[in-house]
Amino acid sequence: MSAPVGASSGGAYASLEPLGTGDNVYRPTTVPGGPTPSTGLLEGMKKALGLVKEPLSGQVGDERRGHLAASRAEVENLIPNRKMPASGIAEEAALLGTVPSDSMDDVELKNIKLQFPHARSMSREDSNAQEEIVETDRGNVVVAVQGNRNKPAILTYHDLGLNYVSNFQAFFNYIDMRALIENFCIYHVNAPGQEEGAQTLPEEFVYPSMDELADQLAHVVRHFNLKQFIGFGVGAGANILCRYTLNHPEMVSALCLINCVSTQPGWIEWGYQKLNTRYLRSKGMTQGVLDYLMWHHFGRNTEERNHDLVQVYKSYFERNVNPTNLALFIDSYVKRTDLNIQRDPDPNRKNASTLKVPVINITGAMSPHADDTVTFNGRLDPTNSSWMKISDCGMVLEEQPGKVSEAFRLFLQGEGYVAPLSPVKMALFRKHSLEELFRARIYTTGQCQQGIINITENPISAVVC
Repeated sequence: MSAPVGASSGGAYASLEPLGTGDNVYRPTTVPGGPTPSTGLLEGMKKALGLVKEPLSGQVGDERRGHLAASRAEVENLIPNRKMPASGIAEEAALLGTVPSDSMDDVELKNIKLQFPHARSMSREDSNAQEEIVETDRGNVVVAVQGNRNKPAILTYHDLGLNYVSNFQAFFNYIDMRALIENFCIYHVNAPGQEEGAQTLPEEFVYPSMDELADQLAHVVRHFNLKQFIGFGVGAGANILCRYTLNHPEMVSALCLINCVSTQPGWIEWGYQKLNTRYLRSKGMTQGVLDYLMWHHFGRNTEERNHDLVQVYKSYFERNVNPTNLALFIDSYVKRTDLNIQRDPDPNRKNASTLKVPVINITGAMSPHADDTVTFNGRLDPTNSSWMKISDCGMVLEEQPGKVSEAFRLFLQGEGYVAPLSPVKMALFRKHSLEELFRARIYTTGQCQQGIINITENPISAVVC
């Protein structure tokens, strides 16, 4: 049987009374016979927090009661099926009064324009190089000159399916390489018929072999009156620069070679390239030839690494490459002979059959030519050569230009060239005064040669980035 109303069992409903006050804050919720539970709870919280005081008498009290009545009417109009308790009106009004009115206004978005990133451009119209035609005994060669011709020369040679625009323009426009052009003059050599917008070579034209392409560089050197140059080659262009250096070591001060192959082609490469040349002559740029070119430059799983870059080069090979001229260049490359260089096992005797100039040999971890660069590195003199493999890329100039530019800059500094730092490092470099640099030089070396800056030790050995 239930207990009677107003009864208390063992003081279980005793109210809590704050010290120093006469109010029983929790009495409405604990003492039977008081207001409804919901109303008593709100009033108890109200009194505990001091949000609502006792009703005021006189005119002020009447005005406040009028405001509370208006707030109650507004809330009841908003929620017709649910009636708010009388004790919550004052609390609701107080909370709404503390919120700024501006934050409740609607926000209207205006002048929104969708912008797309600019497509990767591979056009000589975006290049600031000046093209010149150099006549040779095996046809004309287009050479693009970039920079001041009175400064040290860097001579570049491109890979299969590319030219100076598609192979080197983006790399030399990289932010860390722009300052390099101010201290060097770049000579971009294009293989016959491989330049931008080249006309189809005549049928009676006999395309130069790899050795004859290397001999064409002698005409380029004489045309521009170069005393010496730094070679920068990729793939087939690296092989051509090696052949020229073996015949004219006095004309080359250093070599930067990317994906260089020093051996003759194997049967698998020979078979694929023969099929490519046949399709290029008869059907043009087929899907099979396109897939082989993408594999040759980027390796496998390229779209997973850089989908946009892959689409750019696929579009370039389909639209901007002359298939007949490319077939002739590939046919010469697949008929290449071995470089016939070998590391001398006797460190006290210099072998004349290897490259005598300093060489930095670079490849990508995803490149299909990584093993060929290891073979090439094993045939070089270890005292003046370095091998570098860059991770997570196949086409290093496009996928990792920052690492390549840093390695190339350090390589030039190791050979005595005062190559500039990147703009970020130059800003940090300016923070140090010349006096601090001289003191640091004297402290570390014990001597100071005024006016001479020549670093002879190559800071790069075998590096894997």
